[in-house]
Amino acid sequence: MKATLRNEALARRDGLSPEARIAGSARIADTVMGIEALAEAVIVGAFWPIRSEVDPRPLARLLFARGQRVALPKVTPDGLVFREWREGEALVAGRFGLSEPHDDLPPVDPTALIVPLAAYDRRGHRIGYGRGYYDQAIARLSRNGPVLTIGVAFSVQAVDTVPAEPHDQPLDHLVTEAGPVPLLRT
Repeated sequence: MKATLRNEALARRDGLSPEARIAGSARIADTVMGIEALAEAVIVGAFWPIRSEVDPRPLARLLFARGQRVALPKVTPDGLVFREWREGEALVAGRFGLSEPHDDLPPVDPTALIVPLAAYDRRGHRIGYGRGYYDQAIARLSRNGPVLTIGVAFSVQAVDTVPAEPHDQPLDHLVTEAGPVPLLRT
């Protein structure tokens, strides 16, 4: 079920024009910056875009301009490890076609995460890429205190219902190019 929903949502996302994705990513960045709780995070975990997903680099530039630090994830056998990244620093090729920070950078624990996703529903549940890395990272980081989670996606990635499993971590906020998605909490 999740695989079908994922594939259908990704196909819709892939169907967006490059221009629509660029403009949508800029609108998403502006909207995310308006989330009050995000301004309190000293270190924000972001990601480097792959394929047709939302490009969070405009958001990273806004975070830097506001004086916040940005960390990017590295996929390891133990899960995601976040390392601080500064604008302009070179990244290295990682698994799954990802661009990741250098291993010699110290790990950090962000208190806010910008979360990529393949599909989402109005309850704040997401379908990722099927490996559970973000759910595990959210659970791990939450042991240190609350972690603000903000999912970013294009509106075409919406599905009626994500079949949630016990390990799934619902998002605190969800933002698309159309604005904040009002989340239904049960």
